[in-house]
Amino acid sequence: MFSASDLRKGLKVEIDREPWIITEFEFCKPGKGTALYRCKLKNMLTGTTMDKTYRSSDKIEKASMEEREMYFSYFDGEFYVFSDAETFDEYPISSDILGSSVNFLIENSLCNVLMFNGKPIEVELPIFIEKEIVQTEPGARGDTATNVTKPAKIDNGYEIAVPIFINEGDIVKIDTRTGQYAERVKKA
Repeated sequence: MFSASDLRKGLKVEIDREPWIITEFEFCKPGKGTALYRCKLKNMLTGTTMDKTYRSSDKIEKASMEEREMYFSYFDGEFYVFSDAETFDEYPISSDILGSSVNFLIENSLCNVLMFNGKPIEVELPIFIEKEIVQTEPGARGDTATNVTKPAKIDNGYEIAVPIFINEGDIVKIDTRTGQYAERVKKA
């Protein structure tokens, strides 16, 4: 159990048997009475948000979550299947949970999967991945203005903005948190 003074942004709590994460937090000490802790919470299963105010004497349930290392194994047409690194148990995860991360999945890549009551609810990919550029226009010669970019597609059709010197066949590093180009790894 957490006391209200333990609350902070990013803390995961359980309310009505569902996991919630505190997205905003504000401490308020009125001139009279007890301190108040105002929180904005986001449901980690449904994505809904709510505002909740706690008094300093309130107790909040700690969410029973665990983080496991898993390898992305394969896509079966409906679910993305991850394999536990220790037990080799397989866990099917829907694209709803993965969101835009599906564009950056690489077979056998190690990911951190957040489990709530034995079910996966969140997948954290490696920060950087390497992908090959399969389609892009050639850069215009002489266009040397800084930060000039052009669209490019990786093997799964996801489009990113890359500098004009990147060509088809080049391997680039992509930041999975933002989905943006980070650097060229290997020239074609």
